[in-house]
Amino acid sequence: MKILFVVSEVEDLVKTGGLADVGKALPLALAKLGHDVKIVMPYYKQLADKFNADDCCTKQLLYSGQNSYKFAVKSLSLEGLQVLAVDYPEYFDRKGLYADDYHAYSDNAERFAFFANAALQASKAVDFQPDIVHCNDWHTALIPYFVSIDDSGFFTQAKTIFTIHNGAYQGTHKFNDIAFLQPHYQLQSQLDGDALNFVRMGIRYANKINTVSPNYAQELLTPLGSHHLFNEFQNRRNDVSGILNGCDYSQWDPINDPHIAKNYHQEDLSGKKACKTSLQKELGLPKKVRVPIIGMVCRLTEQKGFGFILPMLEMLMHHDVQVAIVGTGDPEISVFLREVADKYPKKLAFVEDFSVRKAHMVEAGSDFFLMPSLFEPCGLNQMYSLAYGTLPIVRAVGGLKDTVIDLAVDPDNATGFVFEQPDSIALLSCIQRALLFYHEAPTELELTQQRAMQSRFAWDVAALDYQALYLS
Repeated sequence: MKILFVVSEVEDLVKTGGLADVGKALPLALAKLGHDVKIVMPYYKQLADKFNADDCCTKQLLYSGQNSYKFAVKSLSLEGLQVLAVDYPEYFDRKGLYADDYHAYSDNAERFAFFANAALQASKAVDFQPDIVHCNDWHTALIPYFVSIDDSGFFTQAKTIFTIHNGAYQGTHKFNDIAFLQPHYQLQSQLDGDALNFVRMGIRYANKINTVSPNYAQELLTPLGSHHLFNEFQNRRNDVSGILNGCDYSQWDPINDPHIAKNYHQEDLSGKKACKTSLQKELGLPKKVRVPIIGMVCRLTEQKGFGFILPMLEMLMHHDVQVAIVGTGDPEISVFLREVADKYPKKLAFVEDFSVRKAHMVEAGSDFFLMPSLFEPCGLNQMYSLAYGTLPIVRAVGGLKDTVIDLAVDPDNATGFVFEQPDSIALLSCIQRALLFYHEAPTELELTQQRAMQSRFAWDVAALDYQALYLS
């Protein structure tokens, strides 16, 4: 099949989060199955500064009412795959991808409405007539609509797949502020009041809707888990499915990880102790081998469970434990974490920063990894943690439920600790279970770590599932 894979960020090219991991890994896995895949993304300033790519066709022109948009299509290579990058400096020659520091660009709806149409134009410009147009998240959610109204005949055979990586981000903006869409008067009937919801459009117009774990797909079909789009998902319930993301073990493997103090593997975990000591030194925590470390690397947002973490954090400090939190985000959360860290400097280290090196050090040096998410479409850090023998402590939501087996539920196959209720008491109780297991059952702890390290979530398996979805 010819697959046009449209995404707003791609690992190794430009990245802000887990979407970029999928943007690289899935197209490459599909190509290994023999499919002809091209990626389309914006030509951001970061890309231009890094690659200075050449045009792959003549300048393209899009018209929308009285407005015209002249743009170039740049060509880059990603491990043998062609990446088509839409070059329109007015929208993409900016400091950030979606935001300037912590503030989203006010014209994001305009930028990505244009990009959705321009991505299809780029496909035409290089004469790549796709069987599948695979769209990812709200930035590309208008593509199924544009395919449906295209009268060129170029996309007549194309099926559209809309993958929701995080349903909380829906691209909702006032319709009258989106200049590119003003001639599309038929969209007036699709508005919520005066606003257009991009994700709703993707759900309505795509041939198939899928998300990044089976359990999250089920949650989207419930009133509580649908992010206020329950009726939309229910109307398309027969076309909604979930495929678990894979994990890039070439980047996350303690056997050959260049960022950690000592490499190790499941048959010999001794190197993990050296990683623990190294992490304690890096973060200024006391070097105590027998004190368990709970690590956390994430965006500081409500989604990641800080509504549960902050109320119980000082109670946790009364235990014999060390906590390492690395991340940036909500200033109110960071202020709270800083205050607790200042009060308990021997127990809590908070690093308001992100670096690949520190992320790897936390994964390797911690005994447990905390992910008590409010919701979690798939999650990658729990997969990294399992690979490093760092037992995840997670809430039973989304992909976390699909990937972590609780010790209390199935001791013989357990790989971590899982709790259900979205509150601080349930979280603290789950952490206490983990700490008790650490102190009272060291032999079983090591067996559980080794079992966790045997877990594998492969992209070649996910690619086969996507292939089946494309053919359905």
